[in-house]
Amino acid sequence: MRWNASDSSNRIHLAIEGSCGGTTIGLQMAANEISKGSRVLWVGLDMPNPTRFQQLFAHISPVASSNFHAMMMSGTLDKAVDALISAAKNLPSVSLIILDDWCENSGKIPKKYLTEIQRCSDNVSEQIKIILISKGTVDASGKKTGAIFARSENFFLENGFEIWTLAKTKGGHNRNLVINEVVNKLKIVDEGMELVS
Repeated sequence: MRWNASDSSNRIHLAIEGSCGGTTIGLQMAANEISKGSRVLWVGLDMPNPTRFQQLFAHISPVASSNFHAMMMSGTLDKAVDALISAAKNLPSVSLIILDDWCENSGKIPKKYLTEIQRCSDNVSEQIKIILISKGTVDASGKKTGAIFARSENFFLENGFEIWTLAKTKGGHNRNLVINEVVNKLKIVDEGMELVS
């Protein structure tokens, strides 16, 4: 069965283990919104892989696919946030904003980045879902349980973001998507992510 996140919060920080399907999760959620007639804004350092995009959007007409608006994050995050806020206010039917790979892959997330994320959240309608996808971190102290953790977790929780984590299972064939301590076991297929029973 195809995974669907229809009951999720409208502010999500997805912390991922590297190369485990974070972009696929984002694209699948985008395809789900577009198939309902909505519009999606995507910002990333790179454009989504064309082959992967085609696989996940195969069930959507080319006309409807034009409701996926992708922007490269060239320059600084504040310029990308300006563009997102403007597009969210001026384009009709925007239901989802995705920022993929919006900060450095390791280390503490700089305060200026967090300030921009907060500005985006504050200036976009609460009805529009915002998903942040970034590399997570491991717990060097060994005090936490789990494979991966969100950086700046307290900041996001204090500012109304739900924390999700995505990591490979032992053996690496499937993925564990943890939402509110509930583990969803997923496998990557051409069409996106499927729930493993």
